[in-house]
Amino acid sequence: MKINGKNFTTIWESDDSQSVEIIDQRLLPYVLEVKTLRTYQDVVVAIKTMMVRGAPLIGVASAYGMYLACLEASIRNDEFIDFVEKAGREIISSRPTAINARWAVGKVIDAVKSSNNYEGSIEQALKIARGIAQDDINSCKLIGKYGLEIIEKIVENKGNETINILTHCNAGWLATVDWGTATAPIYMANERGIKLHIWVDETRPLYQGAKLTSWELFQEGISNTIITDNAGGYIMQKGLVDLVIVGSDRTTIDGFVANKIGTHLKALSAYDNNIPFYVALPSSSIDWSMNIDAKDIPLEVRSEEEVLIVSGWNGSEIKELELTYKGANALNYAFDITPPKLVTALITERGICKPNREDILKIFPDEI
Repeated sequence: MKINGKNFTTIWESDDSQSVEIIDQRLLPYVLEVKTLRTYQDVVVAIKTMMVRGAPLIGVASAYGMYLACLEASIRNDEFIDFVEKAGREIISSRPTAINARWAVGKVIDAVKSSNNYEGSIEQALKIARGIAQDDINSCKLIGKYGLEIIEKIVENKGNETINILTHCNAGWLATVDWGTATAPIYMANERGIKLHIWVDETRPLYQGAKLTSWELFQEGISNTIITDNAGGYIMQKGLVDLVIVGSDRTTIDGFVANKIGTHLKALSAYDNNIPFYVALPSSSIDWSMNIDAKDIPLEVRSEEEVLIVSGWNGSEIKELELTYKGANALNYAFDITPPKLVTALITERGICKPNREDILKIFPDEI
């Protein structure tokens, strides 16, 4: 997608493939800065501090982190596989709710273990990382294609009127390599000339909606309005929302959706107002554990400072300000869980399905 008219992805290899380049998303939309990640520890820090964020992008970054771990292991005295597996555990623990990290790490470890030497392991790790990155782009395009069909059906009913879509947090191209999940149908609809307006939840406490999603849409020339997190229900009551599309950090095989805190409230409002509520996600965000219960999904609790301190642009630099009084306490759940009864359907790279085991496995029979 575009930044100031120039095409970008969120992550790419350096020219010599010895490091990885990322956009530091903590500085957006004020400053565009590229960071170089040279070790797997750099990747862990980037994920923990949300330089890179969004479940699909975390998966891609994790795969490249494993490749960097292989490079480092080959020049150390440590046991190669032991070092790589240790790196994998650290990467997975950096953001535990997003299952994409575990999935990507597992794919690289399996490939590395099948090689007979360091050189083969490094080659396989890089091949897997590149493949995951390209698959992410391809999956998001397909999600966009299937999601576009939903928007086009609404256009048939509304005629030439503007289609109003509400989204939560940032499930845009910044949360993937390109295109995004929830935003992919929006970008494709925009390319088709469909009139769109997007309601963008600010998404406290880090304001990924206000800072990232709205900025993304602005860069693509798509009309959007930032609203407070608690305004969505009233906007729906007023008949100003045609559909809701959100992303997912982990969806169980039975259709329970773990996503950015506040998603559940939007789903409840949509359900109460008979507004379709869609979850857009690649299959890498589905937890294929057959017996997982929603209560077993690890929901990350982040630092209370994210709630108590706000940051913004003062005209020349990013500044942090205390939001409340000294000594205040805060609890910062980063995710919540939306039950399948509130979800109209899942939009995946293989099509649209109901949020239940039977329908999910119909389009993903190879996961049985």
